[in-house]
Amino acid sequence: MRYTLSETWSGIKSNISMTIAVIVTMWVSLSLFGAGLLAYQQVELMKGGWYDKIEISVFLCNADSTGDNCTPGEDVTEDEKAAIEQTLRENPEVAEVHHETKEEAFEEFQKAFAGTSMEGTVTVEQMQESYRIKLVDPEQYEGVVSAVVGMPGVQAVQDLREVLDRLFEWLGLLQWGTVIASALLLLAASLQIANTIRMAAFARRREIGIMRLVGASNFYIMLPFLLEALISALIGAALACGTLALGMQFLIRQKAQVLIQASPWIGWQHAGLAMGGVAIVAIALAIIPTLVATRRYLRV
Repeated sequence: MRYTLSETWSGIKSNISMTIAVIVTMWVSLSLFGAGLLAYQQVELMKGGWYDKIEISVFLCNADSTGDNCTPGEDVTEDEKAAIEQTLRENPEVAEVHHETKEEAFEEFQKAFAGTSMEGTVTVEQMQESYRIKLVDPEQYEGVVSAVVGMPGVQAVQDLREVLDRLFEWLGLLQWGTVIASALLLLAASLQIANTIRMAAFARRREIGIMRLVGASNFYIMLPFLLEALISALIGAALACGTLALGMQFLIRQKAQVLIQASPWIGWQHAGLAMGGVAIVAIALAIIPTLVATRRYLRV
């Protein structure tokens, strides 16, 4: 064991500049990889939190409404309302249906625009009745929309997912962009590790040859190189985990969480999962390139 540790330390000292380069590359690439994992968890958390609150709003015709399903100058009839409500309640994708009257819509409008120039610009009669629909599964909404969108008396069907899906599409692109960038940097780190180990093995090729001739096992010969790579990778992983922890504390908990309190945010348990992923990738990046780089020198 003393020989292994001394050879590991000797290898690190003789290739100190390459070792530092590997550590820095691992630090940056693993930090980006961890940030990608955190971003993925944040997007999934936001989807779960916001999609559960999604309602489909079916706005009914009034005297001012225009559209193929509305009669100009007339409100929706009682028969049309009954048909729309029956269609909604019989739909297996619908969990709950709430009828909002003109008076309730006017009250909500007054609350929303109290103290602004919009207050007092409309009357109760100008408001639209609507049905607010909760879904059994927020992911399954197309069937409800298609069932009522063409019915007489329906002026418009509004689904918040139309807005959220675009938002999550952009967040997903950002998410994958981070993962791809980190993957390229991780590839660069693995190549650096392989080159560093290859240079160290080449410098000690005669010693390795003698050890093979006297019967030393492949694992015993490889162990100093493996430890050298592991030390570099674990230092890079520790720095990356520290970076993720700082970002979690100062960017998420002290900034984003305070500014946008309505949205669910990732916590330390999510950061712990990301750090675990960083550690696993770091170990894999140390072991695999080392096995590949030293393989040719283990044949005598």
